[in-house]
Amino acid sequence: MLADAPSYRGFRFPREVIAHCVWLYHRFALSLRDVEELMLERGIEVSHETIHQWTRRFGPVYANALRRCRPKPGDKWHLDEAFVKIQGRQRYLWRAVDQDGNVLDILLQNRRDEAAARRFLRKLMKKTRSVPRVIVADKLRSYGAAHRHEMPSVERRSHKGLNNRAENSHQPTRERERAMKGFRGVAGAQRFLAAFSGISPHFRPRRHLMTAPDYRTEMIIRFAIWDQITGTTDRPAAA
Repeated sequence: MLADAPSYRGFRFPREVIAHCVWLYHRFALSLRDVEELMLERGIEVSHETIHQWTRRFGPVYANALRRCRPKPGDKWHLDEAFVKIQGRQRYLWRAVDQDGNVLDILLQNRRDEAAARRFLRKLMKKTRSVPRVIVADKLRSYGAAHRHEMPSVERRSHKGLNNRAENSHQPTRERERAMKGFRGVAGAQRFLAAFSGISPHFRPRRHLMTAPDYRTEMIIRFAIWDQITGTTDRPAAA
């Protein structure tokens, strides 16, 4: 059952315009000014500052609604961490995906030691409300220690090449990071990436495994879900 649509009370622009701007920003590697220009081409004058407010306000709401629509995650979880530089300091973006490539959760942390790994596993199990059959991770020792404490009954696999699914899942984030010319702060990066990891994968089915007709059918279904969770019936038409 899909969640009720969010409230747009008090906003001057129609919900279709707001949802379309949030979709553009999270689906493609666009800057806020890029989205502003695309909307202007459609005859809609909205500033990039307003679009930024919409992405902050509605991005997490849409992402959470999409997560609630998803089926139960698979029983094989792939874990990985990537380096992210914020304000000149190196941080670590922890990510988990299931065997179908669905992003389960992300967490931005200052370290990648045992405490950080245990924190991520606890958050992951709380978020998904489930425990996997298998976890796949690289040979970082922190995973082994965290696994023994948090998931002792779960099988753990660690071998070069097994975790390509999680590593590939970082690629859209890298594209967004370049388009945004880096993240400005830890809290803002966590907020954006949490919404981005919920919205962007929804519009990125595993196209290489589909025929063209099947892909178009799948995308029509996904757009219908998007329209339902955003409370819209269509996207803005070109002026």
